[in-house]
Amino acid sequence: MSNRADRIKGSIFGVAYGDALGAEAEFMDLPAILKRWGPGGPRELEGDPALITDDTQMATAVGEAFVQTFARPALTVNGVQRDLSDAFAAWFHSSDNTRAPGLTCLGAAARLSQGFAWQQCTIVHSKGCGANMRVTPVGLIDLPEGLTTADGASVTHSALAQMQAALTHGHPTALAAADLTAHATRCLLEGMAPGDLLETLQAYAERERFTYHEKWLGMLWEESQGVDTPSQFIAQGWSECARSLKAVERALENPKPEMDPCEQVGGGWIAEEALAAALLSFLLFPNSPVDALNRAAVSRGDSDSIAAITGAFTGATHGFDAFPASWYGVIETRERLDALASALHKIGSPVAAS
Repeated sequence: MSNRADRIKGSIFGVAYGDALGAEAEFMDLPAILKRWGPGGPRELEGDPALITDDTQMATAVGEAFVQTFARPALTVNGVQRDLSDAFAAWFHSSDNTRAPGLTCLGAAARLSQGFAWQQCTIVHSKGCGANMRVTPVGLIDLPEGLTTADGASVTHSALAQMQAALTHGHPTALAAADLTAHATRCLLEGMAPGDLLETLQAYAERERFTYHEKWLGMLWEESQGVDTPSQFIAQGWSECARSLKAVERALENPKPEMDPCEQVGGGWIAEEALAAALLSFLLFPNSPVDALNRAAVSRGDSDSIAAITGAFTGATHGFDAFPASWYGVIETRERLDALASALHKIGSPVAAS
């Protein structure tokens, strides 16, 4: 198995490779995809550079925000929120922010850039896939057990994944799906066999079902109608994700690798479906990164986001060298991605009071 640094790099570049491969097929139905690329669909990156979209841009923003956070002498909830807010605001104002960004991310980031508190910026009823397409770096951070912030909040992958989601997507399913995506990436990075992943995620969803990270999310739950408690709020999200994981389980009982994953688990435009379609694409081809990305890209749904998440999973499993060497030479922003992967690998325990 490749070493940890190589698998972190593989996961980061997997996001970009999947994003670029799927971007050309986004907003196209399956007949149109097959007419353009033939029966196999896209299997090579196009262009020099091969262009990324907002998926990779925002994943990079999340990763760089956490690199900055963990370089500080003290870790605080407000500091994490501020670093993420600043990163999203910078993305919003970037001249390269022309890659069909989602309306939820645009709207929330616009308000963050104006200095509003994140609670005033998040789109409380949105569960679009923008929160979990970008969460990969969270799963790649090495966090010691028992870490707390200087203001007493427990620092976990779950809390960080949900926090970065909450700044733009306030729906409980967006929080839970981002959490699951980061957890899947983390499990694979640590060496879990792909065949064990689905059952592990289902158990995790059940275990975390009523966990609300109040010190991080504050009173976000009160914005949701029809719930009386924080645990009731977050349970809604975990229940929807559990149903999507069940759909993946059913699809794998009678595997159809030739079938569009969106026909089996949904189009991927919303958070739980993007996770499910990516997970299915990965598990159909657990030992073949190019086939997994191709399966994710040849779909009628949100193909770049599905393929980006698929790339995160397969890269964390097999490492950077599992992808075609030629892709590195053409992928856009490769120097920045290289730097991010290296920085994430170096993150250690911040100095934080407990």
